[in-house]
Amino acid sequence: MKSIITVFIFALLFSLSGYSQNPIIQTYYTADPAPMVYDGTVYLYTSHDEDSTVNNFFTMYDWRCYSSTDMVNWTDHGAVASLKSFAWLDKTNGAWAPQCIERNGKFYLYVPIHGEGISVLVADSPTGPFSDPLGKRLIETDHIWQDIDPTVYIDDNGQAYLYWGNPKLWYVKLNEDMVSYDQSIGQNGVVSVEMTTEAFGAHKGRDGKPGPSYTEGPWFYKRNNLYYMVYAAAGIPEYIAYSTSTSPEGPWTYKGFVMERAPKLAFTNHSGIIDYKGNSYFFYHNEALAGGGGFRRSTCLEQFEYNPDGTIPLIVPSKEGVTKSVENLNPFKRIEAETIAWSEGVKTKSDETVGVYVSNIDNNDFIKIRSVDLGKGAKKFAASVATVKSGTIEIRIDEKEGELLGTLSVNGTGGAQSWKTLSTKIKAAKGVHDVFLVFRGEEGDLFNFDWWQLQ
Repeated sequence: MKSIITVFIFALLFSLSGYSQNPIIQTYYTADPAPMVYDGTVYLYTSHDEDSTVNNFFTMYDWRCYSSTDMVNWTDHGAVASLKSFAWLDKTNGAWAPQCIERNGKFYLYVPIHGEGISVLVADSPTGPFSDPLGKRLIETDHIWQDIDPTVYIDDNGQAYLYWGNPKLWYVKLNEDMVSYDQSIGQNGVVSVEMTTEAFGAHKGRDGKPGPSYTEGPWFYKRNNLYYMVYAAAGIPEYIAYSTSTSPEGPWTYKGFVMERAPKLAFTNHSGIIDYKGNSYFFYHNEALAGGGGFRRSTCLEQFEYNPDGTIPLIVPSKEGVTKSVENLNPFKRIEAETIAWSEGVKTKSDETVGVYVSNIDNNDFIKIRSVDLGKGAKKFAASVATVKSGTIEIRIDEKEGELLGTLSVNGTGGAQSWKTLSTKIKAAKGVHDVFLVFRGEEGDLFNFDWWQLQ
């Protein structure tokens, strides 16, 4: 049962947000966003800050995945890998910033484990299950405590590069199998990038001496024959800066800040950049969710345009985030309940029977789904639910207290994992609207919710 204080905080946050889109994930604290475009879908991999910290430090056990085809609604695929994915590892904390890439039908998830260096997992699907192909860490160095934040890119000639590091930057040239690397270069295959102020900007360190601005969290990619290295910069608290090169191996030229300091940003930051359906998107994290902080961060998103010369403009973090979807959602096919633009109060869980579903539903909680194409109108609303209690789902449009299209009564189904499909008649509404599913009932958890569909 949620406390009155928690409910008040969520209500206050929502009222201040003005139905904002940032952070784009509200059901968990997520950080270090790493987007991947594959087969027409954006898959977003994140680290996961636990609700409760241990020793007031980063408390991170697993890696999560979300997906979108419209850039405003995000479907939760749950924890796709965790520290338990490595049988050889006895670490119980330290699942830091990941990145995933596809090659030859396989998906390679590169993950840093704090104090244990960089490892790799592989899957046949972007949403897993991921498994350990090596039984050991991928990168062997004498500085594994500095081996964090891997970023991976496959160049046009097929050569794959993996960059990483704090406070320095290293790379390897991955072999085609993506789980080994060329040992003939650098120090046993590991190349140390020359960290100059010309390459990475100037910043005065804690010792008062000038040095390169690069700190950690690199994001490496190519666009229009120019290579970009975007990274957290200027120490703590972190800015986002970038450098460019005409070669994937440098030398790099410092270009300036991408994101400066702003209210509600965490003392760390970590970015990811993609082009998708003709638009450019910048992912980062802040601490704006209720209860958030430096060790409880949340993923955010901004749309931007490159300058004509390929430089990146200064991006200002906003509450509004992405305001325009790139396609409308079709509600006449099954929509996973965990496909969410904005939510209040709810969480998600998963099991082997139904996969990921929405849980922790209390009175007055809601889910917002943006840019839903109602067409010429629907006659029914159907949903899969499981419960031992009773409650309702109100189907509203445009606002949480907007026009009521109908109400689905959710009565006891025989158990919290006893799933039944229920339906109700609804009033026809035409065109594209934001849909709000508002939950009502007595105090305490009401029911679990797996999917919905208009008919």
